[in-house]
This record gives sequence, C-alpha cells and structure tokens, in this order.
Amino acid sequence: MTIVTVYEAESDLPDLIDRVLAGEEIVISRAGTPLVKLVRAQARGKFRVGAPRVKRRRPEEFADLPGDLAADFRGKLP
Repeated sequence: MTIVTVYEAESDLPDLIDRVLAGEEIVISRAGTPLVKLVRAQARGKFRVGAPRVKRRRPEEFADLPGDLAADFRGKLP
C-alpha cells in the first residue's frame, strides 16, 4: 500500500489511477493523517437510468377485480 499526499494526488491523478487499475491500493493523506483509499471499483452489473419497466394493465384486465375496486379504477364512485 502506497501513501501519497493530497498535493501529490492532485498532480499525479492519472498515474495513480493506472496504478490502482494494476492492483495497487493507494492512500491519500493530509498532514500525515490518512483520508481516503483508492481502490478499483467492483463491477455492479448493468445499470439503467430511469423508471423500471412495468406491465400496464388494459381496462378489460380489471374485470377480475372485486366490484368496488374495479369501479374505483374505472372512475365510478359507489
């Protein structure tokens, strides 16, 4: 594990990223106090932005609901 100062990290960030990608762990410190550790991020799988897709029901699919609940979906008040 390598320790670098904040100043060194600011000036050598691309090099530090390459070293982390090669498997090295790097700690960034200020005034001798460790602040953060640079490590390679783990793949999280496919990430999608936005709302999830949901199946929309057509009005005829509400026929199997109890009467009062189906009426609410159709906008009819009891």
